[in-house]
Amino acid sequence: TDTFMIITRAVASFIKLYLLLLFVRVLLSWFPTFQWWEQQPFSALRQVTDPYLKLFSGLVPPLLGSIDLTPLFGFFILQ
Repeated sequence: TDTFMIITRAVASFIKLYLLLLFVRVLLSWFPTFQWWEQQPFSALRQVTDPYLKLFSGLVPPLLGSIDLTPLFGFFILQ
């Protein structure tokens, strides 16, 4: 049972960390005029989070033409 608890805590910690990375990614996407995405660590952040977010792209059309609700599905699934 100790091994199960260790694995459970490790998975929970990974999910919390990934939620934090997704949150930072969404916040940074609000500032498209800055060229952050080409520099480290932001390009690594994009490489880590974009494949997960692309799973949900196209489920809901953008709100008012520019507001993407895709990350909400990602947050909901991980929660």
